[in-house]
Amino acid sequence: MTLHVSPTITRARLVALLEAAAQQHVVIVGDAMLDVYLRGDVDRISPEAPVPVVRVRERRLALGGAANVAQNVAAVGAGCDLVAAVGDDAAGATLRERLELGQMRSRSLVTVNRPTTTKTRVMARSQQLVRFDEEDDADLSPSDVERVLAAIERALPDATALVFEDYNKGVLVPAVIEGAIRLAASRALPIVVDPKFRNFFAYRGATVFKPNRRELESALGAAVDLEHPAALPTTFARLGVEHLLLTLGEQGMALVSADGLVHRVPTTAREVYDVVGAGDTVTAYLATMLAAGATALEAAIVANYAAGVEVGKLGAATVTADEVLEAFDRHLAEP
Repeated sequence: MTLHVSPTITRARLVALLEAAAQQHVVIVGDAMLDVYLRGDVDRISPEAPVPVVRVRERRLALGGAANVAQNVAAVGAGCDLVAAVGDDAAGATLRERLELGQMRSRSLVTVNRPTTTKTRVMARSQQLVRFDEEDDADLSPSDVERVLAAIERALPDATALVFEDYNKGVLVPAVIEGAIRLAASRALPIVVDPKFRNFFAYRGATVFKPNRRELESALGAAVDLEHPAALPTTFARLGVEHLLLTLGEQGMALVSADGLVHRVPTTAREVYDVVGAGDTVTAYLATMLAAGATALEAAIVANYAAGVEVGKLGAATVTADEVLEAFDRHLAEP
């Protein structure tokens, strides 16, 4: 393994990739959810129990999980299809409406007999007091799996990239993963994976596999030492992917390739307000850049700039191509 530090990209190449990305179409398969934020004030403790009473002043809805990846793809200017399971409920209807309002296709959503995954956060003075999760995270039934696979097959003819966004909510079972990878491989599509623990080793054939360091070490049962990466070839043999992109928090990212190269990509964030949603932004930019013809390293560099913008915003937020270009120019101008 060979370590390379501080890779770069030219401005002309970045502009060309961002322009080409706007012409792409990404299919996202995974766990969509609706985020609800209740913000208010705390002035007293409840007489019923030793808990704060929150007087709600604002109720805000947002797309979460795979749906947040979709809206970040749309923010680049690219088209997308979201293949996910939603319930026949108000939350599912809201998720559909918000996709359509954001110029994203909802045609590939599959309605199932379970609630739409909804996460409600109660906030006061910028602090999260409690979160309520309404969900059924069991694996989809065999009949629902067949419907998800049919939706993927209908969506892929338009696609130039495929994303798996796994939150362990039951959509990405082995049959869905393997079927989608087989279809994507037949079209030579780049495949980006944001995995979770249940089916961590089911993504053989993926182009970029993007766990965070803790997820990778937990799955492998061993520490990952990027300074002495002698064990990484064994890791690639187990995963069967082309590239690993490890997110390292304030240390940026590391792109590890099956050919033995390790590229460290330092963070470009100037201020970090909120890391929620940053991983979804990275996934969206990886997919659109690869679809636009970027190398895995170029895609990681551009995604890193996008992440640096996203963490400067509160909550899960989208990042436009113009914002990425502004961040690049600002970074070049810094001493």
